[in-house]
Amino acid sequence: MPIRLYNTLSRTKEEFVPQSPGKVGFYACGPTVYHYAHLGNLRAYVFMDVLHRVLRYHGYNVNLVVNITDVGHLTDDADQGEDKMEKGAAREGKSVWDIAAHYTAAFMEDVKSLNIKQPTTWCKATDHIPQQIKLIKDIEENGFAYQTSDGVYFDTSKLDDYGKLIAGFDKEGLQAGKRVDMGEKRNATDFALWKFSPKNETRQMEWDSPWGRGFPGWHIECTAMGCHYLGEQFDIHTGGIDHIPVHHTNEIAQAQGAFGRDHVRFWMHNEFLVTDGEKMAKSKGEFLRLASVIEKGFSALDYRYFCLLTHYRKPLTFTWEAIEAAATARKRLTQRVAQLKESAQPAGLPSAERLEFQKQFAAAVYDDCNTSQALGVVHELLKSDLSDGEKLALLLDWDSVLGLKFAAATIPSTDVPKEVQALVDEREVARKNKDWAQADKLRAEIAQRGFLVSDSEQGPVVSQDNT
Repeated sequence: MPIRLYNTLSRTKEEFVPQSPGKVGFYACGPTVYHYAHLGNLRAYVFMDVLHRVLRYHGYNVNLVVNITDVGHLTDDADQGEDKMEKGAAREGKSVWDIAAHYTAAFMEDVKSLNIKQPTTWCKATDHIPQQIKLIKDIEENGFAYQTSDGVYFDTSKLDDYGKLIAGFDKEGLQAGKRVDMGEKRNATDFALWKFSPKNETRQMEWDSPWGRGFPGWHIECTAMGCHYLGEQFDIHTGGIDHIPVHHTNEIAQAQGAFGRDHVRFWMHNEFLVTDGEKMAKSKGEFLRLASVIEKGFSALDYRYFCLLTHYRKPLTFTWEAIEAAATARKRLTQRVAQLKESAQPAGLPSAERLEFQKQFAAAVYDDCNTSQALGVVHELLKSDLSDGEKLALLLDWDSVLGLKFAAATIPSTDVPKEVQALVDEREVARKNKDWAQADKLRAEIAQRGFLVSDSEQGPVVSQDNT
């Protein structure tokens, strides 16, 4: 059964066939480590992980490369504004190197908690400055770059199809005022490949280059590192939809300038996580982290399950009620798996009905990673007349895509300590009084004692936290 993926470049679903038989080159835009990753950021990595797992499930050998942006780039797409890493360092009174190390470690903890498979390669921008300089030199030698007093810029007027990644892209509509200050740029859409350090000022992150001491522009690192590890053309590149009009558009331009062709065959983008009708963003100052979810007594896997309930190309609305519903559903599913592990006999040869369920699940995940449909197949399976052994065999197999840790599922303990039960009872009183803040606080206290509580029509359900 073929895999079909939505390609942002063609704006259609296409059958996916890797350029090298049996092998997939896959690059994903990673975090800028000047602050914690928020839940919207992490949705992108859950999607990346699902796609990675789907490709492996199909039998492909996947070479997944994920970057860590640990070198400062400017907060504005117009190559203006504050340096994000310097901003983080000033906020916390640390060096930019300490900031990068701290938030990289925090991101890796989130990745582990969400059961995201490790990529083949994590690559840091600061470890690949020579590759970035080499790519800029190639672009310059091919006539696509020019130098100003503050840096080296890509001349977008040299590309007839600049901006093709986004439908209806209007180059003329990007007025200088919309991108702050034109400065010495020739065109409003031109972007920095290399920025010079300000005169009489020493930056914490700066390097020598053929053009002068400075630092790379934001976009050059992904093209340079992706092509360094995967070749001048590879199969898949992922990121959030906010990367389409500027970052990924400029990545394509850089590849065309350096190699004379596009470097990515399938561009794939996930939609935003939204709260109160707005996308989640660090620029707002306050944002929800995975730790915010865990502090309220939920599991990181509850957030993963919540993401799986909606197709990656649809906006996902975050509310605490929605997370609670997802947590309850995941817990019931996990407990059902645990019961099957206790009762199931070996599955034996697959029946025709089992093969049909297998086909339905594969059809869902091979159809542009449709995890919501795949979870529907899971629930239909549990209602079916298949033997417990066959159900368990399918669920453990499918979990290689879903990543919900079914293999670790255990029957929850019915022995709830008195102090935990007292907190559960107190929480029920708070819920009846609609004191949601107190209820959340008590849920977190219960979680600290190693138990999870979920709400059902019959009342609270308490179980040990085995995740």
